[in-house]
Amino acid sequence: MSRNPADNSWKSAFFSSPGPESGRCALLLGVKGAFMGAADTVPGVSGGTIALITGIYEDFLAAVKSVNARVLARLVRLDLKGAVAEVHIRFLLSLFCGIGVAVVSLARLMNYLLHHYPVPTWSFFFGLIAASIWVVGRRVKSRSAVSAAAFCIGAGAAYVIVGMVPAQTPETHIFVFLSGMLAVCAMILPGLSGAFILLILGKYEFIVAVLKNPLMPSNLAVLGIFVAGCALGLIGFARVLKFLLDRYHNAALACLTGLMLGSMRKIWPWKEPLLAGKVHGELVVLKEKNVLPDGLWPEAAVPVLLMAAGFALVIFLDRLGRRKGMD
Repeated sequence: MSRNPADNSWKSAFFSSPGPESGRCALLLGVKGAFMGAADTVPGVSGGTIALITGIYEDFLAAVKSVNARVLARLVRLDLKGAVAEVHIRFLLSLFCGIGVAVVSLARLMNYLLHHYPVPTWSFFFGLIAASIWVVGRRVKSRSAVSAAAFCIGAGAAYVIVGMVPAQTPETHIFVFLSGMLAVCAMILPGLSGAFILLILGKYEFIVAVLKNPLMPSNLAVLGIFVAGCALGLIGFARVLKFLLDRYHNAALACLTGLMLGSMRKIWPWKEPLLAGKVHGELVVLKEKNVLPDGLWPEAAVPVLLMAAGFALVIFLDRLGRRKGMD
């Protein structure tokens, strides 16, 4: 719906840019956002992967890119309606409401599952990512040498990054801000988890602790600084990704597929600790290697079933999205 210049109402401004046209569509987009948020709370699983397999990835990048210099100029002139008309406000509101609710409500649950039921939890996500590689890889239309090189670069980069040992870092406001910028860049890259980048930067436990009690005054300040870093990183990096997808679509998709493949190193369910250390006074595993399960029955039965369930869920979502696209 385009905005009528003669109609200067808030309603006209709100509906002038792309976004869900009905409450049902907005709810569906919010649910997809909730899945993205849930994925982003898990070190090793990316919300960008969920955006890709649910068919909203490029719309998401376009919506973020709509926050541009013209919008900032309108805000400076206090032209709030004009700013709202420029931004894909309905899309962003629906999506980020879902992401926010999931991150705040599921951070504690995901932390609990990863600590107490690591193998079943990682198994389910392993199935999700395995199917996502197949789903996204099919969208690469041209199997050229450039696409193959982009795939290998993405796979190699993710494989190295997810093998890094988490660092001990300061808790200053500037470092929290920078951590938000870097984490959100990974969040929108399929295969690279924002939560895992926070883990490498030594800020995962710190941010999760803040999210457990977000309304405390001290936590609110930290959360505001972190969100500001995320916002700046998101606005900048989304433009880079959108440019690459518009100009070099096949190579960019091949690289994103490679990123997901390389990240499988982190998501493999069965691990053996190699290095432990203290983070915020708690003894945690800093480095581990992938191993095979002790036996196929009964040790691996439930994890394999959960892998299959995760794989089937992605295939179902992909077929549902393609069917809706043809309607």
